[in-house]
Amino acid sequence: GLVLGVYSSDKDDGAAQFTSAGDAFDRLVSGKLRALLSLCGPPLKKGKTRIFHGLHQDFPSVVVVGLGKKNAGINEQENWNEGKENIRTAVAVGCRQIQDLEIPCVEVDPCGDAQAAAEGAVLGLHEYNELKQKKKPVVTPQLHGSAESQAWQKGVTYAEGQNLARYLMEAPANYITPIKFAEHIEQKLRTFSNVKVHIRPESWITAQEMGAFLSVAKGSAEPPIFLEIHYLGSANTDDSPLVFVGKGVTFDSGGISLKPSSGMDAMRADMGGAATVCSAIVTAAALNLPLNIIGLAPLCENMPSGKANKPGDVVRAKNGKTIQVDNTDAEGRLLLADALCYAHNFNARAIVNAATLTGAMDVALGSAATGVFTNSSWLWTHLYEASILTGDSVWRMPLFEHYTKQVTDCPLADVSNIGKYSRAGGACTAAAFLKEFVTASHWAHLDIAGVMSNKDEVPYLRKGMAGRPTRTLVEFAARLSQDTHN
Repeated sequence: GLVLGVYSSDKDDGAAQFTSAGDAFDRLVSGKLRALLSLCGPPLKKGKTRIFHGLHQDFPSVVVVGLGKKNAGINEQENWNEGKENIRTAVAVGCRQIQDLEIPCVEVDPCGDAQAAAEGAVLGLHEYNELKQKKKPVVTPQLHGSAESQAWQKGVTYAEGQNLARYLMEAPANYITPIKFAEHIEQKLRTFSNVKVHIRPESWITAQEMGAFLSVAKGSAEPPIFLEIHYLGSANTDDSPLVFVGKGVTFDSGGISLKPSSGMDAMRADMGGAATVCSAIVTAAALNLPLNIIGLAPLCENMPSGKANKPGDVVRAKNGKTIQVDNTDAEGRLLLADALCYAHNFNARAIVNAATLTGAMDVALGSAATGVFTNSSWLWTHLYEASILTGDSVWRMPLFEHYTKQVTDCPLADVSNIGKYSRAGGACTAAAFLKEFVTASHWAHLDIAGVMSNKDEVPYLRKGMAGRPTRTLVEFAARLSQDTHN
């Protein structure tokens, strides 16, 4: 199969404006493609397709897909590069058409941006069907032509990173337990000589005095794991690293503060923070990015049992602060509190944590963007600029003292794990809680609860767990590796 792009015409005559690959193919078939397109009615709209059969012996099926306007660039209203998004969407739609025809291989028009085209193809074809007997046919996307092979391969690597996060998030919780999560990431990193993976057991977590993390884990029969990854990509292995921290609750029942049963199955993806940051490090290693990255993922289940945290219990975090657990379903911040304290051991250039932390974040922004709470405008700028390129948006949220008072005004301990006004500003009070465990001057907390899954909002992702914002984290790390900031 072959996927070719066509731009929207600025003129009223509706003549097809092919990409250079489309023009070349049309010449190859003596203008038949252009003639057929003009016979098929009005010009192709963005993301819409037409399929032609029998035009050329090498490509029995050709899918022509609308790319929108030719010179679409950065859309400041949408905060993304519209041209790149159009390509990702168009290519994904085209590749799925080829898959529906059960053709095993598809060549893809680079459409002027081979990286975006590769991302669209590889993201668009991904589907979790590991446990089904009846699977969709596997389609291998390849670049049509050889002009942009390096950019194409980069796009494939970016997309495969996000697909790894999608795989981990989508898999059932009895398949991805804390230890199995850690072993899967270790296996992905085994071939890289500049990566060390430490799978820390419960005894190590206890020795580190991570009382907040352990208090969540003790309700489950699955032992907790603290996954620690060291990627040494910089020429100087002593350079200050970027530290990624990810919430790794491989199943979240809510604990004693039990969640409603409706939709609880989706809480197999409550380790989305760990999945995205670990996948970002796997991708950084594959790209051989020239910087040092440390990944930290506290992994456990949050379950109700006779050993579980009870509302009103007080636990002690690694930095000595006491925490009143007023709601056992606000458990992710307890894991992160200890992991963030530990992150300060590494003289980090920046600490970035990601977590499916609050339903309030989903209420605030829905699935449009990841909420970013940060004490560093420098860090925010890098994240924001990265997201414009990836199309996986971020939006800055407030870290006001206003919210800090709502978690530190606590009857029994130094800090409460929920704000005293309950649901008001829930994502903001969660961020304020985390800030109590951070002294680094460049820290960002990414609340990814709203972008955890995809229904139909991102057209180049199928329905299911989204693996967002893995590509934004990778692009951010790539930008940081080029930045001279100390």
